[in-house]
Amino acid sequence: MIVDLPDTTTSKISKKITSLREQGGVIALGRVLTLVVVTRSGLEEEAIEAANEASREHPCRIIVLADAGQSAPDRLDAQIRVGGDAGASEVIVLRGYGELAHESESLVAALLLPDAPIVAWWPHGAPENACETSVGRIAHRRITDSANESDPQAALENIRATYKAGDTDLAWTRLTNWRIQLAAVLDQVDSSPVTAVAVEGASDSPSTILLAAWLTLALDAPVTIVADPAGTGIRRVRLTRHTGDVQLFRPGLSVAELTQPGQPAQRISLPRRSLKDCLAEELRRLDPDEVFGEVITIGLPRTNLRSVRPSER
Repeated sequence: MIVDLPDTTTSKISKKITSLREQGGVIALGRVLTLVVVTRSGLEEEAIEAANEASREHPCRIIVLADAGQSAPDRLDAQIRVGGDAGASEVIVLRGYGELAHESESLVAALLLPDAPIVAWWPHGAPENACETSVGRIAHRRITDSANESDPQAALENIRATYKAGDTDLAWTRLTNWRIQLAAVLDQVDSSPVTAVAVEGASDSPSTILLAAWLTLALDAPVTIVADPAGTGIRRVRLTRHTGDVQLFRPGLSVAELTQPGQPAQRISLPRRSLKDCLAEELRRLDPDEVFGEVITIGLPRTNLRSVRPSER
């Protein structure tokens, strides 16, 4: 069910939600958190779709603040989606014009679930300091996506400079399966230390940079980023050791090949993660991601971000 409320107020929206709950009987019951999505009008549907899918694992109320144009006269248009149009959540889309186009706690305060954690997500246009924004100050977790920024590397540097516990970035979440596989490999091989690491991936991929930063911190070895201008995301990780190199290579989108000394090559499922999967993982934990905090604040400054091409290695 989709209910449109043009030229409205948050008070009227709240009353309409109560009315829908009374009519439907179960709407909004069992929600475990409020997800506030801050975006621009025209970009909200992808985020809503991912949030709806993630809500099947984490039932929540989704509030979307969509900047519809700051030069227009002040007005607030709203849309409420429940039932089949909202997954296991309920979605409230607020399209603000004029002064109401700005991100504001006052727009969402009356619509937040009582006594429930708040997660803020900026799928596009990460703020300069997420923790200090109007919505970020009331959120338990703050999610950005540096991959959607015009300069992903600069976006990571900005996160590093302004990091507060509770901040995270989906470029980090996309690395979960890579980190699991590499950690498992290092647990299985002999104790010969890693003397050098090469991470090959797209030169504009923040996930490539964050994986290099994580390995720099975890292995205390020099890490080189090898640019793959034709690809997207991460392609290969090579760990150089005196007893033989270990390599995890993903030539396509879903299957990787693991090679290590004295063993036949193994094919491993390593699919690229969807936006829904990444968001669901972040909603699964409401405490600060301490590993991300160490990687972004300690590992990133220690990482040599100068990329080399494969021919230069």
